[in-house]
Amino acid sequence: MKIVVIGAGALGSLFGGLLASSGEEVVLVGRKKHVDAINARGLRISGLTDAIINIKASTQPEEADLILFTVKSYDTETTASKLIIKEDTTILSLQNGLGNEEKIAEVVGSEHVIGGITSHGALFIEPGHVKHTGIGDTVIGELDGSITQRVKDISRILNNAGIKTEVTDSIKHKIWEKLVVNVGINALTAIVGVNNGKLLEIPELNLLMQDAGLEAIRVARGAKIELEDDLIGYIEDVARKTAANRSSMLQDVSKGKRTEIDAINGMIVEMGTKLGIDTPVNRIFTLLIKSIEKRGVVDQ
Repeated sequence: MKIVVIGAGALGSLFGGLLASSGEEVVLVGRKKHVDAINARGLRISGLTDAIINIKASTQPEEADLILFTVKSYDTETTASKLIIKEDTTILSLQNGLGNEEKIAEVVGSEHVIGGITSHGALFIEPGHVKHTGIGDTVIGELDGSITQRVKDISRILNNAGIKTEVTDSIKHKIWEKLVVNVGINALTAIVGVNNGKLLEIPELNLLMQDAGLEAIRVARGAKIELEDDLIGYIEDVARKTAANRSSMLQDVSKGKRTEIDAINGMIVEMGTKLGIDTPVNRIFTLLIKSIEKRGVVDQ
């Protein structure tokens, strides 16, 4: 099976490298400096995985049996329109936020798209070098809830690469659960400039994290997605397990880059408005992050 990773930054490079190490044919598609470094010296993975992997990298999409789609949420539609799709190509979205799978499906057709979430953490160190910062579960599934042979096959391939993966019949529910976690952690760590663990150590930050998460749960229920109240405990558990991690949004604002705020906290605000559900904490988080984006690079 030929696997092409579209949006090979930190997480995409990590997954692609692990898959290549297990013997799969993999192509990383990313930015030119990263691609040039990989083609010249191999992909270096440090941290929880320590390896230098010879793997093909390119700046242009290629035809594939399986596409791992790991681009930023704001680039979803533009990037999807450039994909080279065969009749039997499967696209697995492993992105942050809500609505990515639907956006890809609008471009290429829903029959090509499956959803996924992962708790693995990765940090982009420099072109050609990513750091594996966290190990967690990966869950994938068909958007209609069916258990198909293709998701079983993809799960097997990922597991063979050391990426612990399960198949679910409720991937949309799982995506919502991850969204609630990101809603509680990402923007707040980026605003205050702290690693995830500080959200548990500082009582005021812990309360804000909980309030943002509770708003997201109320919006989910308004949208007929039943989430449990104990998800707040789950957010805290994730923050505890990833205490030393810098969230992806903190990494983005530290570099003066655009964040995925619109697909995370901003999505809660947008859906809350449509449903008549107040989301004041998420609204403030969204406005603050947008202000930080316009300010540019910040010292962290």
